[in-house]
Amino acid sequence: MKVMLLGASGLTGGMVLEELLASSVVSQVVAPLRRELSIKNEKLQQVVLDLDQLDAQERLFQVDAILCCLGSTIKKAGSKERFRAIDCGIPLKAAELGRKQGVGAYILMSAVGASSSSPVFYNRVKGELEDGLKALEFPYLSIYQPGLLMTERSEQRTAESLGIKAMPAINCLLQGPMKRYRGIEAQTVAKAMVTELISLADRPPNQPPEVHVRQFEAMTALAGRS
Repeated sequence: MKVMLLGASGLTGGMVLEELLASSVVSQVVAPLRRELSIKNEKLQQVVLDLDQLDAQERLFQVDAILCCLGSTIKKAGSKERFRAIDCGIPLKAAELGRKQGVGAYILMSAVGASSSSPVFYNRVKGELEDGLKALEFPYLSIYQPGLLMTERSEQRTAESLGIKAMPAINCLLQGPMKRYRGIEAQTVAKAMVTELISLADRPPNQPPEVHVRQFEAMTALAGRS
């Protein structure tokens, strides 16, 4: 299986990359990046480019599946407009190019609370991306909606770090429908995404289109950590 991974330099994306490279089912990983990673692996094809100019790289999208862990924050992006471009524009453009090349599956890491009608800008952008992907009618689309990622990043995010410290206690209080808001380890999300991807290798052809939304319980089950 040949796979494209968007966001390979990020927290969850880096963990997804490790899982993909370790899988015997995955023959090649195409990783479009702004800067080359230090990782060296014969299965990894790093392509350094301007992610805003994906139209010029259509041949890269001759893959079996696309996994997307691309994401930013408004602070890091510098503006709401740039955040929208990174978190919605680039993943959606990649999906459009992939569909043109016959890509059969797209697995996205979104966020809990994503909704195009949300009054919260972050959630609204995530929801707009989800709606855009559904409209493309991939044969197989899976959308992951994790809560707070309970893994410290190399970059400093003070509010997130405080949330990570408090989340184990809060998780115990989140029961029933509220479980979807539980914090989750980035490694659990990564493991679940790759487990689902690998399962597609045995998916019979000409199956009816499938759209899945994976929240806390589904992700932990797929990762074998329920």
